Amino acid sequence: MYRSPKETYQESKFFTASPAELVLICYDGAIGNLRAAKAFYAEKDLYSKAKALQKAFDIIHELNASLDMQRGGVIAANLRAIYTYLVRSLIEADLKADLDAFDRAIKILAELASSWKEIAKTKEEVKHEPAGMNPEMRRMQAGKPGRNTASAVA
Repeated sequence: MYRSPKETYQESKFFTASPAELVLICYDGAIGNLRAAKAFYAEKDLYSKAKALQKAFDIIHELNASLDMQRGGVIAANLRAIYTYLVRSLIEADLKADLDAFDRAIKILAELASSWKEIAKTKEEVKHEPAGMNPEMRRMQAGKPGRNTASAVA
């Protein structure tokens, strides 16, 4: 079967991605499909809207199913609550043709994606540090003051 260069690239990106990058791919996919669903709604193309919205639901459900509730603790529980809220609010938005709810869901997913980008960036920085360099040593090397509240919690 012939695969376009774009499909080959996307497949390669998917199979070589880190766990944090996979989450980002999912957020980007959900956001893109919600934007498409909203546009199709405005165009009154209900079939295409339904397909795009279903893809967004599938992605959100996959994000939810991938949560490790044992190891993730409060963060996993909070993410589960957010994903459940998103699905419920999008179902209601679809039934009521509330396009503003689509925007709210996109905003929530974009904020989550932004947080994951920071996590991925931090993990990438840690991966490329000289052996034995911890966050406190990095701050000292960069001439920054000692521990702050945020780093003490993290």
